[in-house]
Amino acid sequence: MARAPRPGGPSRENTRPGGPPAPGAPHAPGRVRPRWGRIIGIGLVLVLVLALAWPIGLLIWANGKINHIEALSGAPDTVGTTYLLAGSDSRADGTVGEDGTEGARTDTIMLLHVPETGTTSLISLPRDTYTEIPGNSASKLNSSYSWGGAPLLVETVEGLSGLTVDHYVEVGFGGVEQIVDAVGGVELCLDYDVNEPMSGLVWTAGCSTADGTTALAFSRMRYADITGDIGRGERQRQVIGAVTSKLQDPSLLLKPGAQVDLVGSGLGAVSTDEETNIIDLGRLALAFRDANGADGVTGTPPISNPDYRPGGVGSTILLDPEATPQFWTDVRDGDLPAGTVGGMPQ
Repeated sequence: MARAPRPGGPSRENTRPGGPPAPGAPHAPGRVRPRWGRIIGIGLVLVLVLALAWPIGLLIWANGKINHIEALSGAPDTVGTTYLLAGSDSRADGTVGEDGTEGARTDTIMLLHVPETGTTSLISLPRDTYTEIPGNSASKLNSSYSWGGAPLLVETVEGLSGLTVDHYVEVGFGGVEQIVDAVGGVELCLDYDVNEPMSGLVWTAGCSTADGTTALAFSRMRYADITGDIGRGERQRQVIGAVTSKLQDPSLLLKPGAQVDLVGSGLGAVSTDEETNIIDLGRLALAFRDANGADGVTGTPPISNPDYRPGGVGSTILLDPEATPQFWTDVRDGDLPAGTVGGMPQ
């Protein structure tokens, strides 16, 4: 006669001694077998969500850190996209700068233009360029910033170039130090020795890895350079190009902490017009890379006299009145041949 199973448990026939139920047997109450396929699938989904959420969250956070100022003139658009980059050296606390001036000055002025087709151009405008300043007498270009801040600088550059500025980006000199240090320094090259107290640059001919302090002095130095502002513009483009190259390092994608430090230090020193956002700044970086590439254009407008003295404003730089209008037309339309343009007159 068959023995009835014990109440509340499986029969001996469906039980392995010392082990789990035999195949086909019911599971013991309260025990759930883990479904590893489902767990792995959920894990992969979470990783994907984090991978997508991190850059999106970083962009949102970064966008909120941008300092916006009034800058654009509202002039009718011209074809392509034009960025005006300015390096400001505020002396609002009464500190006297190397040129003997007080208040705000900008020693770095660059126009970056992306045409609808053709070559992207990064054009340095020497700060001592002699030009008409709206509402004032003709003077050095950087006087417009001292007299009317970003709005007057934008209006003056638009009158000089014929290009409407779509995005204005201003970087404080202290930001150069922060950004260079955040990327771990940059390699810079100069083919002569320098020991210039005005900028603080001490340099041995050749290439070296520069920290933020040295990179700032490198970009400001001009008194030990026989080409003055022309050479300074070249070094400023070199510094920005070196930083841009560092930002292309793929390993940054695997370093969230470094990304936060870089964005925080960089944007903490940047001010833009009210309409420019983090996406626009990303496009600016790509355009800067293109201009400094083999197919881009860098340099200055045509110069006819690097020591023009009209009276009342000291030594200025006079652009070539015959060649400059066509030059700006070629910049606008992307018709300049790739390479370096302008510089000291031959």
